[in-house]
Amino acid sequence: QVQLLESGGGLVQAGGSLRLSCAASGGTFSTYPMGWFRQAPGKEREFVVAVSWSGASTDYVDSVKGRFTISRDNPKNTVYLQMNSLKPEDTAVYYCAAGRPFATMMIRPRDYDYWGQGTQVTVSS
Repeated sequence: QVQLLESGGGLVQAGGSLRLSCAASGGTFSTYPMGWFRQAPGKEREFVVAVSWSGASTDYVDSVKGRFTISRDNPKNTVYLQMNSLKPEDTAVYYCAAGRPFATMMIRPRDYDYWGQGTQVTVSS
């Protein structure tokens, strides 16, 4: 059983930066494709970014390209989301997710097997 714990959320002004972390325990982290999703009040959970299990490939939703960067540190069992130039529309609960071992990157929430509890990101204008 894989457990994921996000941290790093908070309140930031527009234009500011935050770095989210997602620490994994259980399983073999280096084999899992990882993703970040977000959910704003009244909206469906939205794909943000994914990284392959090797870290060699990434995929971003258009709205965050050039502003967000995903990375993973396999020895530390952690995936990061660096968020720069934040906008009020980035406000949401951010979730990290892990897919099945050695799977390709995925953008649909239903393709992920494990989820963290989420961390709130609020961007004020």
